[in-house]
Amino acid sequence: MKGLEASSSGVRPPAKKRILESPASAEALTHDILLIIFSFLDFLDLLHCSAVCKSWNWVISTSKLYQSLYYKKKCQSRGVLEESGNLEKLSKMFLKELALDSHRASLEEGSVDVYQWKGHSTRVNQCRMKMGLVLTGGDDKVMRLWSVNSYKCLEEYSVPDRARVIDFDFDESKIVSLVGTSVGIWRRHGKKSIFLSRKGEIPKASCMCYVDPEAVVGCEDGRARFLDMYSRKWSKIVKIQDGPVTCISLSDSQMIVGGSSTGSITVSDLSSAQRVATLKSYGSAGYVLASDLSSAQRVATLKSYDSAGISTLCVNPSSPLIFSGSTAGQAFCWDLRTMRCLWRTRASPNVIYSMHHLRDHTSTLVMGGIDGVLRIVDEISGKVLSGCILDQNTSGSVSTEASNKLSRKKGRRIAEDTKLDLMPKTSRPSINCLAVGFQKVVTTHDDNYIRVWKFKI
Repeated sequence: MKGLEASSSGVRPPAKKRILESPASAEALTHDILLIIFSFLDFLDLLHCSAVCKSWNWVISTSKLYQSLYYKKKCQSRGVLEESGNLEKLSKMFLKELALDSHRASLEEGSVDVYQWKGHSTRVNQCRMKMGLVLTGGDDKVMRLWSVNSYKCLEEYSVPDRARVIDFDFDESKIVSLVGTSVGIWRRHGKKSIFLSRKGEIPKASCMCYVDPEAVVGCEDGRARFLDMYSRKWSKIVKIQDGPVTCISLSDSQMIVGGSSTGSITVSDLSSAQRVATLKSYGSAGYVLASDLSSAQRVATLKSYDSAGISTLCVNPSSPLIFSGSTAGQAFCWDLRTMRCLWRTRASPNVIYSMHHLRDHTSTLVMGGIDGVLRIVDEISGKVLSGCILDQNTSGSVSTEASNKLSRKKGRRIAEDTKLDLMPKTSRPSINCLAVGFQKVVTTHDDNYIRVWKFKI
């Protein structure tokens, strides 16, 4: 070959230097080029691009792309202010609305993938989800903190004295749990330390809720007991029910809502220590009480619908509505402004164990119970929008780690009039508890499994 031939002097000529060109990458795109590309995208595509890297997020957030799109879509009518500050605020609101609409659409009609693994050695009773984390607990006297993305166990918290875990919640720094007749506090970071209130201070506790700085425990004597997290002392005891308290919730506006096995729901104002209302859904009459807790004077009567006890509660901090489920499968919606029942629906043939919704979302409610159907319900009308069960014909292994054998199944949507008796119980294991995140729902079951239902449009 010519390139390899030696010269007449016997010296090989030097090889020609090859010019190496670096491969093209997104980092080579200038600010102006990125703006031109991004100008062809819609709101959702821009939102996805802003999450790719810091530089793209900076280009999008410092430009007028959001404002321009919002003006085209929402601000065509006269009289709309065009100042950049107002448009920026409005565009963020529209992005939030767009995300919530996507959440509702995915729950109602999207495809469903179910990731499952055995998280405990016995039945799993409780779960809470926030900040991309899931806390679960069961009859094995252990609480575990999982990543909702990797499905791996991040932390494990053993219960002292092997007492039964009844209820729990968590935040960025600690885990608060109702354990037997005591309340325990576990630190999440640094050296783990445990505070456990003295045994017997809570007579027959049945439920708990936690809103910093207080944990509120509902008891069978109809009272709610408040534990201050910082002083670690019981701060007050309030009589909220005439019967056993089965479920309890604390709103952002210092309103405590308690459900009872007698079928009543009480709403009390903590700031004034007064009972605001009692919503009874049993017998021949239901009552709305607005009175001091010591006098219990009846001031109004509401129509009743159900003869069963209240099994679960859900308070929406973004609206004046509260939701309840009964042991007879009935779901109710109450308006705190009028203390009236807005709707009731037969959501399940049996007990509704749990209901939840995405925080700040006022459109859809998710509920589950003993029949194992995950139901999506419209918060405004009470209409059951969709029902989901496991598709037993689809299965695939995702991880084979000994500590966490993760498998994936498809979720199957069923019609509301489907005869559940003809469906295998393995496709609809009883749902003990559920928690709702963005386009996902976590459920816990008697078969020791933890399941993450992911919905996609």
